[in-house]
Amino acid sequence: MRTWTVHLRRNATPALVREGFSWGAFFFGWIWLLAHRAWIAAALWLAGTIVVIVLTPAAARPLVGVAIAVLQGLFGNDLRRWSLERRGFALAHVVAARDSEGALVRLLDRRPDLAETFAR
Repeated sequence: MRTWTVHLRRNATPALVREGFSWGAFFFGWIWLLAHRAWIAAALWLAGTIVVIVLTPAAARPLVGVAIAVLQGLFGNDLRRWSLERRGFALAHVVAARDSEGALVRLLDRRPDLAETFAR
């Protein structure tokens, strides 16, 4: 079972964010953040990565690049949550399920009033 956080905003579809390591963030970094509409987090992450890589000696760059990718994988979903909060979403529930569809079913079982947000 995986754990998902549910973020709600009035008149918007609920956002589900999985807890734990994100392989998408590990492999694609700031592009993954852009794909999840975390614009500010993506810009800050890209700028920080460029600064760290430029200031790192050439021999250590591969190791630093891997470390940055691991950090992105570890904190990518947290950056998504931060971005959702900045856009007015509030953490409303924590749901355990095998996948995002199962998490959505469990959410709608608890909160049937949210089903109308999907009718639009």
